Amino acid sequence: MKKRFFIPIIIAATIVLLSLLAYITILFLGDYVIDEKKLIFNASSKIVDQNGEEIASLYSENRRPVSIDEVPDDVKNAFIAVEDRRFYEHHGIDLKSVSRAVYRDILAGGKVEGGSTITQQLAKNIFLTHDKTFLRKTKEVIIAINLERDYSKDKLLEMYLNQLYFGHGVYGIQAAANYFFNKDVKDLTVSEGAVLASLPKAPTTYSPILHPDKSRERRNVILGMMNEQGYISSKETVRAQGSTLGLHVKEKSKNPWLDSYIDLVIKEADDRYSISSDQLLRGGYTISVPLDVSMQKAAYILMKEDGYFPGTDHHAEGSAVFIDNKTGGVIAAVGGRNYVSKGYNRATAARQPGSTFKPLAVYGPALEEKLFKPYSLLEDKQLSYGGYSPKNYDGQYQGKVSMVDALTYSKNAPAVWTLNEVGVETVKPYVSRLGMNIPDEGLALALGGLKKGVSPLQLAGAYRTFPNSGEYDEPYFINKIADENGNVLYRHKEIPEKVFSKQTSWYMTRMLQEVVRSGTAKSGEFSGEIAGKTGSTTFTGIEGGTKDAWFAGYTPDVTGAVWMGYDKTDAKHYLKGGSSYPTRLYKDILRRSNQKPNTFEKPEGVKDLDSPIHLEDLESAEAGYSFTPMGLITVTLKWHEQEDKRAEYRIYERKNGKEKLIDTVKGKGSYEIPYSNIFSDAAYRIVPYNPQTKAEGKGTDFIEPKVFPSDH
Repeated sequence: MKKRFFIPIIIAATIVLLSLLAYITILFLGDYVIDEKKLIFNASSKIVDQNGEEIASLYSENRRPVSIDEVPDDVKNAFIAVEDRRFYEHHGIDLKSVSRAVYRDILAGGKVEGGSTITQQLAKNIFLTHDKTFLRKTKEVIIAINLERDYSKDKLLEMYLNQLYFGHGVYGIQAAANYFFNKDVKDLTVSEGAVLASLPKAPTTYSPILHPDKSRERRNVILGMMNEQGYISSKETVRAQGSTLGLHVKEKSKNPWLDSYIDLVIKEADDRYSISSDQLLRGGYTISVPLDVSMQKAAYILMKEDGYFPGTDHHAEGSAVFIDNKTGGVIAAVGGRNYVSKGYNRATAARQPGSTFKPLAVYGPALEEKLFKPYSLLEDKQLSYGGYSPKNYDGQYQGKVSMVDALTYSKNAPAVWTLNEVGVETVKPYVSRLGMNIPDEGLALALGGLKKGVSPLQLAGAYRTFPNSGEYDEPYFINKIADENGNVLYRHKEIPEKVFSKQTSWYMTRMLQEVVRSGTAKSGEFSGEIAGKTGSTTFTGIEGGTKDAWFAGYTPDVTGAVWMGYDKTDAKHYLKGGSSYPTRLYKDILRRSNQKPNTFEKPEGVKDLDSPIHLEDLESAEAGYSFTPMGLITVTLKWHEQEDKRAEYRIYERKNGKEKLIDTVKGKGSYEIPYSNIFSDAAYRIVPYNPQTKAEGKGTDFIEPKVFPSDH
């Protein structure tokens, strides 16, 4: 009797003990299986331009996690209605739902309803494989129970909605709302929420893009379930079921015009801020960049046109970089005419800069060292410097030429002579402070004859020093980087270095303007002011062949450099034209973009540079005696006055075999010599004189006066 009494007690105690052990085992195994790092979802990063507009996404999975507070109730309820109607009642597993699902499957003769709760689905999708085994299902239950213990229902629903796959490469409810309806999740309607709720079970079958009819049918079923469960009224159900799908598909942008710029952004994130490309793909960062969309597009589109590239075939390459003068941010960068993502980026590839180097390595330092002035005369002769004998490109030499003219007409001999006078050892620190560390030590430096060369990005950055009052600051592609919560992690900091004085910079601007107005850079059209310099390197294998062609320059607002050539120059691949081509392309990019014509403003406290005086040859003059009413004899000299009224005229007299300067006059075409002796052997010549360069032009021969009426 007693034995019979104790048996049920023992059985009950055993069941309780086993249940307790099972529960403890579930808790222990759940904690063991759960890796909380997996609950932190990969998030796509976005890149926004200077106006805050998103221009690109970087991701391994296209996902933008959101808080459950941002998800409308109608959207949450759509998922709960179809996936787990007792979500807020169970503790991870729902035996009632499992039983109902089995019953409906039997009636339908196949599987029509799942029995897994939202928590179980979350456990399976994040922590487990999709194998259909008893062990996997057991782990799923164990993890689900533990998730329910550790997290609130709202947090579980948030994680669930953020990890779902919606097809078309889209993960998470926010990315899905953006992709299918081009809106944020907070703005979704009940109909749109039902469309999205239909996708996780069969993303392809119910895709509103691929199968709109099936999508509409499934949406209406879910809306009916929402009505049945009391989430929406019958009136709302009918209205939503009668509406269109409302798609506004936002396909992943295919913007090849952005590829080279984006690659440089990614590179800078790694180089400057130690954020790898892999971190960008999953970290949910917002990267603000100084990109000017109109200029980037203009450079990309025009770079495609063969007419700008005088190559031997259609495969001549090119690159262009433009920088904001005020900030130093790169507003456009095109790394090639047919650039592919993560390809060879010519915007940062080093090439021989040719004569574009003269302002940076010769004339800028010469002015800064106060060894020369803009109108100082330089030697324009073919000289030898220890076996190095540079030639002017046209083979013409003037003996002496002003710095302004030497730069305007890109004469090589004066540039090398000036560098020799200033000293390579004096110039190299300037070049280094301009962001270009070069090993070269020879005078070929004056002509850009470098062993390694410089890139368009480096050259544009160096030229920006002139409109930036002589201060160099390394160009940059990233304004700031924020995390997924909007906290700014990194912000660009300017570290300017003084290279040239404001006076030197202004003189260089004025001289480089003359290059564009009347010198080697006058090809092409742009109504605003530009200061800049052409450059080219010769391909020695072919007469008239060019290896590299450049233009580097700036407006009051932007600085840029354009290069063109072949990646590898040989007898079949070279340019048949020179720097006029990149010059024209540069100006056309400015015209095609939103760059407005502007004028340079002289900084306070600096002297302006007058435009150069160009003397005309004075071929002839008249000299004659005239008689005044008082009976005096005067010699009157007359000549054709120069167009530039700033020109002066030196009057020379030769008498008794001796020649002397008797006067200098300005702004007129005649001169009188009183008290002259009609029987003298005096003769006179007039020579035009440039007060800027202190050089004489070509004057007349000596002429003897003739007798003519006093009123002549």
